[in-house]
Amino acid sequence: MNLVTFLPFIVLIGAMFLMTRSAKKKQQAAAQMRDQMTPGTGVRTIGGMYATVKEIGDDTVTLEVAPGVHAIYAKNAIGAVLEDDEYNRIVHGATDDLTIDTPVVPDDASSLIESAEDKTEDKTEAKAEDKDADAAPKLDLGKKDEPKGDAEGGAK
Repeated sequence: MNLVTFLPFIVLIGAMFLMTRSAKKKQQAAAQMRDQMTPGTGVRTIGGMYATVKEIGDDTVTLEVAPGVHAIYAKNAIGAVLEDDEYNRIVHGATDDLTIDTPVVPDDASSLIESAEDKTEDKTEAKAEDKDADAAPKLDLGKKDEPKGDAEGGAK
C-alpha cells in the first residue's frame, strides 16, 4: 500500500496523543494545587467567588464565604489557591501603601441618619412654612356662590 494514504491518519493519531497528554498535565497541576490547600488559605472558585478554606474533606471543602457563613464545595470547584498577599489585596483591598486617596466609606449607616437635633429643626421649619401657607389669600377660581332663592324655578 501507499504511505501517502496512511500519512493523514498518522498525523491525526499523533495530534490526539499530544492533546491527551497536555490535558493530563493540566489535571495533575490542578490536583497538586488543590493539595496545597490548608485551613485558612484563600481560594477562588471556578465561579469567581473568593473565600477562606475552613475544613478539607476527601472530595469536599468547607469555605467561609463571609464572616460566619460557611458553604460546602466540591474540591474540583476550586479554581485557584491564592497567596495570602494576593487574597488580602483582592478581598480586603489591603495594600502595602498606607496613603490611599480613595474616600473612606463607613461600615454602618450612622452618617446617613439624621440626628434628633436635625429632625427638630426640620419640624420647626416645616411648621413655619405651613403657617405662611395658611396666611396666604385663597385663590379665586371663578366660581361664584349664587343665592339659593334665585335659582330657576326656586321660591322667592
